[in-house]
Amino acid sequence: MKLLKEFKEFAVKGNMIDMAVGIIIGTAFNNVVQILVKKVILPPLSYLTDGVNYEDKKYVLREALEGGTGDRAKEIAISYGELINVIIDFMVIGFTIFIVIKLMNKLRNNAQDPSNNKMVTPKDIELLNDLKELMQEQNAILKQK
Repeated sequence: MKLLKEFKEFAVKGNMIDMAVGIIIGTAFNNVVQILVKKVILPPLSYLTDGVNYEDKKYVLREALEGGTGDRAKEIAISYGELINVIIDFMVIGFTIFIVIKLMNKLRNNAQDPSNNKMVTPKDIELLNDLKELMQEQNAILKQK
């Protein structure tokens, strides 16, 4: 019963909904990045390297073998090309997230700046700014005495 009650509190507080939204957005963002890497970044990189497709790059340790009875031993290879693709994916994802967060921080900072007339400042920030100004005035008066 206690576990069920804790789960209900967890779900009602919004944590579960926040997590679900984050996962959905993350999945959609992952699809965007995959297309960006595979269809936008890798083709010019392949063109610059004379048509080299990194996904196919591998170091073969043992070729596939076929036995006389139709038995077949699979190829054993180190697929370093896939590692190159994953590293490029990671760099693109990291850079894209950096740009998005930088843009969001800029928008948030503009919205929280009470002197910025272009953006609507949230009411709580305005109130805190008013309190700050009143305290500065009060401190200036007290220093004069």
